[in-house]
Amino acid sequence: MRSGRLHRLYRGVFAVGHTNLSLHAQCLAAVLACGPRALLSHISAAWLWDLTKTSPLPASVSAPQHRRRRPPIRLHEARSLTPEDRTLREDIPVTSLPRTLLDLAATVRFEWLEKMIERSEDLELFDLRAVEELLARSVGHHGHGRLRKAIALYKPSSFTRSTLEKRFLELCLEAGLPQPRTNFVIHGFELDCYWPECRFAVELDVYETHGSRAAFERDRKRQEDLLLAGIAMTRVTGPRLEREPRRVIERVGRLLAQRGWEG
Repeated sequence: MRSGRLHRLYRGVFAVGHTNLSLHAQCLAAVLACGPRALLSHISAAWLWDLTKTSPLPASVSAPQHRRRRPPIRLHEARSLTPEDRTLREDIPVTSLPRTLLDLAATVRFEWLEKMIERSEDLELFDLRAVEELLARSVGHHGHGRLRKAIALYKPSSFTRSTLEKRFLELCLEAGLPQPRTNFVIHGFELDCYWPECRFAVELDVYETHGSRAAFERDRKRQEDLLLAGIAMTRVTGPRLEREPRRVIERVGRLLAQRGWEG
């Protein structure tokens, strides 16, 4: 230290040669300052997992036992950490991806949580089974309910195509909406549910994702062709109808009203 080769960052943690540290080095220093079993966590862990571009500083760190605060580190006590919650990423001890999502569920807006889950799926990091196993052993965590709600979209739907159509029609009837024509053909397109008087259609999708890029492109062109023919269309997926049936039907009713239906 006297010769300028070591630069103290925290008690017991030093930079060698200079203090012009990368974000990764600053995160590692914060983890080392909080004890041998500390982990980078929360928004800082999300940054390390590449789920967000938000700055990881000041670093968020979780430790399994109470420790004295070390500003500017945001220290979280997490006594429930298990070996499954711990991993290394780029040589930095960090909460596993499922645990990172659970911690985020308690601290960020729900829309942000959904985007981070979607990002983890894009990166092929999302493991539904691992998240469900974590939820099973973390009842009582502040993020438990919100994470369970956020992953509902990723669970396999119990609907087949026929049961999805039946459930949708039942909900329309219960809500007092006019009953649509089903499997109606117009302009060469077969529409799952169609209200001729409103020129409005609902497409019922059993799966939330498309099997191929070509199918994705065909669906978009089909929707555009219908718009050019004066027919508006929206999509309802099986997982969405299971998760929020009343909201789905309420929005369908509003769309019908915009197309001239007077309920």
